Amino acid sequence: MTLKKIALFVLAAALLAGPVSAQQYVRIGTGGTAGTYFPVGVLVAAAVSQPGKIVATAQSSNGSLGNVISVAGGSLESGFSQADIVSWAYHGTGIFEGKPRLSGLRLIANLYPESIHIVVKKGLGIRSVADLKGKRVALDEAGSGTLISARQVLTSFGLTEADIRPEYIKPNQAGDKLKAGTLDAFFFTGGAPAKAITDLISSGIDLLPIDGPQAQRLRAASPFLTVDTIRTDTYPGIAATVTLAVGAQWVTRDTVDAELVYQITKSLYSAAAQQALSQGHANGRTITLANATQGAGIAFHPGAIRFYKEVGLLQ
Repeated sequence: MTLKKIALFVLAAALLAGPVSAQQYVRIGTGGTAGTYFPVGVLVAAAVSQPGKIVATAQSSNGSLGNVISVAGGSLESGFSQADIVSWAYHGTGIFEGKPRLSGLRLIANLYPESIHIVVKKGLGIRSVADLKGKRVALDEAGSGTLISARQVLTSFGLTEADIRPEYIKPNQAGDKLKAGTLDAFFFTGGAPAKAITDLISSGIDLLPIDGPQAQRLRAASPFLTVDTIRTDTYPGIAATVTLAVGAQWVTRDTVDAELVYQITKSLYSAAAQQALSQGHANGRTITLANATQGAGIAFHPGAIRFYKEVGLLQ
């Protein structure tokens, strides 16, 4: 089922819900179109929209860091972000150390795990993160969660950006340069499988593992990172790869209307939305009630709390 058909299916189901009140708009900051946030955001927007009442739209953006800043500042009603970045922004720690806290952020839901991918061109002798030294490596754009994850991984393996030849471009651009032979590797933090990587299979690529004592140090420094395995043939022909993952979360701010947040949270976990999400994207299958309140590092929005109490997830 295509994204367009799924969106129409969910919207048609919502039409049966009966009378609605004044229409409200919810923008969802996502990421680049070749990543995971954007296609999942399109599905989520369709799932929570209610004709005549709520219109949700997915907007392409730089990613996690940019989204929490935009949500806190009021230029977006909501956005997707990595769990560690959400927590740092809210508490004024990590990359937000010494900066104003974004204390108005509130959590709507934990969505799905994002795997840290390191994609390398075959035939270059790159078998570990340490082998990236001196290589042309894309780290994603400023404002992205991938850039932050990439810097963490490089540091844990004893490298800095000065040790590589960095480029700050989105995964789709990195993929084009990898195919053209003008880039050796790129980082991508997102749900697997990701289209930006699947499209490169015929070009001859591999994934680097993130494991050993370096990964253990990373996990000790950030409790939001978990051990993860990108399973065999998630990307055709690529063997199982041990890596790290971080939760993708949907955030809003405390000033957003509680009834609106209640309605979109309730809609997200409706039977129609769950069916559309599970059919529309591999990562949509993990956007479930069982995962909704996992890995929370900040306070939930009152509207989300109301729903989670109704279904027995929160007391």
